[in-house]
Amino acid sequence: MRTHNSAFLPAADRPLFIAYLALLLWLPLPLGSNRIWAWSLMEVWILTLAIVWLILFLRGKVGINSAFVNASTVTACFFFTTLWLIVQTLPLPDAVLSALSPQAYAIHSVANSHSSLSLDVYATRQSVLETLCYLLLFCLTLLLVNDTRRVKMLARVIVFAGAFQAAYGALMTLSGLEYGFFVEKEFGRGVATGTFVNRNHLAGFLEMSLAVGVGLMLAELSPQRAADWRDRTRRILEALLSAKALTRLALVIMVIALVLTRSRMGNIGFLVSLTVVGAFYLFAIRRITRGSLIFFASLLIIDLLIVSNFFGIEQVAERLQQTTLETEERDEVSKEALAMVRDFPLTGIGAGSFYSTYPMYNIGDVAPGFYRHAHNDYLQFAAEFGLPAFALLGFSVLASFFAAIRAMIKRRDRLLQGMSFAATMGILALLIHSAVDFNLQIPANAAMFVVLLALAWICRYLKPAGRERKPWK
Repeated sequence: MRTHNSAFLPAADRPLFIAYLALLLWLPLPLGSNRIWAWSLMEVWILTLAIVWLILFLRGKVGINSAFVNASTVTACFFFTTLWLIVQTLPLPDAVLSALSPQAYAIHSVANSHSSLSLDVYATRQSVLETLCYLLLFCLTLLLVNDTRRVKMLARVIVFAGAFQAAYGALMTLSGLEYGFFVEKEFGRGVATGTFVNRNHLAGFLEMSLAVGVGLMLAELSPQRAADWRDRTRRILEALLSAKALTRLALVIMVIALVLTRSRMGNIGFLVSLTVVGAFYLFAIRRITRGSLIFFASLLIIDLLIVSNFFGIEQVAERLQQTTLETEERDEVSKEALAMVRDFPLTGIGAGSFYSTYPMYNIGDVAPGFYRHAHNDYLQFAAEFGLPAFALLGFSVLASFFAAIRAMIKRRDRLLQGMSFAATMGILALLIHSAVDFNLQIPANAAMFVVLLALAWICRYLKPAGRERKPWK
């Protein structure tokens, strides 16, 4: 094994890093990459990056870093989850299948179909490749984002991608043009969707992009109070003429677009995660500066109460007030997804099998064939993967979440502290949103979530330049 820091081998993986950033910019554009051709391109892209990195590693050009080593438990969880999905597709003897999953055995016997744990083998095979690519993306993020300059470049690319989606989505909505990805929108007219199909998926992408933007702004706040009015004036002018002003503008645009999505849980997820993690951040750094307080106050007061009110936050409030258990079909879908979990607790129905299996559980309260996903990521993963594999995924997310929190407390580097805030806020926002939607079934959003999980470990364990031990074999 070889470990390295970019101070020793700075150039060998630079083209890979650029291609990695280009991937993150591309993923949300083609309908959130939620089409066969788009996610196939994503898989080829990630697999190519991984193979090239491995070749460079075998030639001694790159090595393993501290973040990758310390995140090995999470990597192992992703790896074993991928192996489990492969097991779901394998043909099994009747005795083994009936012992592991009596319900699957009964269904295959009646249908005279492939005797496997998965009820839709083709869909599960697709999920195997997709899950493998998320595992590789997690590893590539840990390995390629290996110094603070690259951390900042990654953050700026994510903010740019979010700001583009926000500006495009807001422009389409406010102008009445209503175009998505080069074609006129069929769904979501009158609300911002960006180049996504569903407004909730744009909202999920913006929640994560906003978190990174807020973290970047925090990293650039001065830790010292201004000495006098001249110093304060100089700082204001520097902020207006620096990249900080562009980041702040991007945040305003993204907040406007988030409100224009009219996504209830998207707006709630953003507000709750910003408030909770922001309060914790002020406690964690043990140094509450005027700049930090003004910045958080501006986000909560100016963005949410003034700008957002102008662009229609009252309509989001109306949607929240009109929501009842009787009018929400999603509650019925969740109950039926929970029934799947009860019937297949150990082995699951097979990754990707929800759409083909759901009609068996639809008792008539929901339009048949309408729901491709459970509108609850927790229930869908539990139903498709089984509870043990779902627990592995849950451990991976929680371990990364707490790594980000520890980084926020322990690190003193402003950038790493700000990015640990971004990872914590972004993960929490999407976890809240996932309770009523399926953002993690959309490749662009799932990939961005995986990047945030990796960013947590990078912020926790990235060594400052010159502190990493020299490469060793």
